Amino acid sequence: MQPLNVALVGYGYAGKTFHAPLISATPELKLAAVVSSRPDEVRVDWPQVSVLAALEQTLLDPAIDMLVIASPNQLHYPQARAGLMAGKHVVVDKPFTVTQAEARELCLMAERPGSPLLSVFHNRRWDADFLALKALLASGELGALSHFESHFDRYRPQVRARWRERDQPGAGLWYDLGPHLLDQALQLLGWPQTIYANLFKQRAGAQATDYFHVQLGYAEHQAVLHGSCLVSGGTPRFSLHGTLASYVKFGLDSQEDYLKRGGRPGETGWGVDLEPGILFRQRDDGEMRESRSSPLGDYRDFYRGVARAAQGLGSNPVTAREAWRVMTLLEQGEQSAREGRRLFCLPVA
Repeated sequence: MQPLNVALVGYGYAGKTFHAPLISATPELKLAAVVSSRPDEVRVDWPQVSVLAALEQTLLDPAIDMLVIASPNQLHYPQARAGLMAGKHVVVDKPFTVTQAEARELCLMAERPGSPLLSVFHNRRWDADFLALKALLASGELGALSHFESHFDRYRPQVRARWRERDQPGAGLWYDLGPHLLDQALQLLGWPQTIYANLFKQRAGAQATDYFHVQLGYAEHQAVLHGSCLVSGGTPRFSLHGTLASYVKFGLDSQEDYLKRGGRPGETGWGVDLEPGILFRQRDDGEMRESRSSPLGDYRDFYRGVARAAQGLGSNPVTAREAWRVMTLLEQGEQSAREGRRLFCLPVA
């Protein structure tokens, strides 16, 4: 079967660092075109790829099978909608949209009989540490879960002049890193009963949220999702506690740093997590600590799944409905922070 021709829309950080290398590393896909206002930069990195000035050129080209939307967040909805209307398969970088109403509309469009594939790049499902955590919870070694905590912290004390840090819809840390943590929590724990969020601007000159601390309430346990731009180290990525054991994991999945350094997916060292997690158990003779390595992470699995689903050979690795649920919690988190109260999470069908 011939590979699907892909047009990448946007060549900022996400397009350059993640999508272009991953698409090119997937045999079932071919990076055929990039829509960008920076054609010289694209040609240096991908000299064999066509560079286009406008999305409309891809919509009218029958040779383009799929669009990958990696443009600023406010453009996700109109560009994805245009792609679906033109009969193209569409992948959208997270966050799916900037409102849950937009997410709902795209979801319903994609669920019509005969519609093209619509998927969302929640790549952190293929982090090495997340895969390790998923297997650990499935094993039952922790017993009944009592507390789940997920941190995605950074040290970026200076506000930068870029759209992600401006006062506009879809900007700020909650919409940048929050989708990752919410999607992972939903995959592991399911839909919460309540949400209570604190969203702040901590840095001097900050226009958009640069700190979040969010509690998701479940029947028998709590989940804490936390992100900050003013943490230089010392906090674990994951910490979980149950009736039989606890688990703590430091360090972030290595794939993003690998790509930032110019590495290519699949090369030696790709997806390797060098920092094992620690499982803690209490015994009569004291505390027992056990080092737990993580499986290989591989973001290519997302695009392999997308290619197979678009060709009718498998299921969509991240459905629009799953991404709509994430958008609903993002909005409910904003409402909770604005009103200063805990909200009940109305389920998304």
